[in-house]
Amino acid sequence: MPRPRQPVLTRERIVAAALALIDADGLGAFSTRRLAAALGVRGPSLYNHFASREAILDAVADSVTAAVDTGAFARHDWREALRRWAWSYRAALTAHPNVVPYLAQGPGRRPAALAMADAVYGALVKAGWPPARATHVGAAMRYFVAGSALGSFARGFVEDPELYAAHYPHLGQAHRLAEHQRSVDEGAFALGLDALLDGLAAEHRRVLAVEPPGPNG
Repeated sequence: MPRPRQPVLTRERIVAAALALIDADGLGAFSTRRLAAALGVRGPSLYNHFASREAILDAVADSVTAAVDTGAFARHDWREALRRWAWSYRAALTAHPNVVPYLAQGPGRRPAALAMADAVYGALVKAGWPPARATHVGAAMRYFVAGSALGSFARGFVEDPELYAAHYPHLGQAHRLAEHQRSVDEGAFALGLDALLDGLAAEHRRVLAVEPPGPNG
């Protein structure tokens, strides 16, 4: 009787299964042993496609970044492009919050992450930001978006009115935040993004007054 064939592995299947495991149980619980079991294969089979656990995590992280739309940088001014990119970036990260700590380490050699950084930086320099300042703007935006995706502010408050009533008089409605999670979290992100972009626009005007853009700026 012929032996049952192992499922055919591809890089795409491995990445999708790894992302599902991380979404379910977090980065700390991820291992190649668990991944192989989820795919119905032996562990060494994974290494025909990836050199290491870290290489798998890189591919998973890059698959999340690849969902971010950077097209606005080719169609809009730098401020509107940053706004649209920030919302798309946040959507990609909040869909997979357990991956955010790994993404926060930086782009490394990941193609989608490097392409995104290139698009953002290139658009900012083209808009007249000095290269060093463009780096600061990109970093500030990434800090803001990644931080917003790490968890829900609204869900951080327990739904227990008595907890707040006795000792925290200014938090009398905090127990209701969780039931309005989406509006609270998205409203906070929108407010913070507007404030950040307003501040950057003021800095951009100051920079251009001191250092007018060249003929290609």
